[in-house]
Amino acid sequence: MTMPQYIPIMLNCEGWRIVIVGGGRVAERKVSSLLEGKAEIVVISYKLTPWLKSRHTEGVISWFERGYIEGDLEGARLVFATTDQVAVNEAVIMEATALRIPVNHAGDGERGSFITPSMIRRGKLIIAVSTSGAGPRIARSLCHEIDKQYGDEYETYIDFISNVRAFIKELVPDGSQRQSLFKLLAEMDILTEIREGNFLPWSEEEITSWISEYREV
Repeated sequence: MTMPQYIPIMLNCEGWRIVIVGGGRVAERKVSSLLEGKAEIVVISYKLTPWLKSRHTEGVISWFERGYIEGDLEGARLVFATTDQVAVNEAVIMEATALRIPVNHAGDGERGSFITPSMIRRGKLIIAVSTSGAGPRIARSLCHEIDKQYGDEYETYIDFISNVRAFIKELVPDGSQRQSLFKLLAEMDILTEIREGNFLPWSEEEITSWISEYREV
């Protein structure tokens, strides 16, 4: 049997209605990662884990305290089938497929249309690792190894880069000059300064001054 060939993609899910069928540990892991994307999360399950129940009490997620029924996926942008019942998961997959909604089958990734990678997040920096479904445990192990290599300094670094790039985009209309500044910015050894404790965030005036100095270089 040939394994599916997946392509990586980063989605902006803010405001999306995302339906998760199931309320166990697997659903909990899905919700945990989705909350950072500011999605509108709906969980359908007779029961929830204590953590999920707390998120519902806080008003962070919606909860339909019942089993899945056909029609529950109307209006969804993403769907996750996470129950321990084969028939229910299959029904969710069938409805999502009919509605052309991307769907993840947590128990058997090949049954759905997408899988989710193991992930490391350092602020805006996201490192995703996947074995294309061949070995989820291996992906998690690799993530653990990578996690040791990328500390909190990367969050500070990426925030700095993102902030300066935003100013460049706003202040420099010429595309060629923008690309030159982006290149110079990427070549700066800010990461070493952060690691050595010598870095101070740039003020708006400092960023503007740097852009003015190097935009014609």
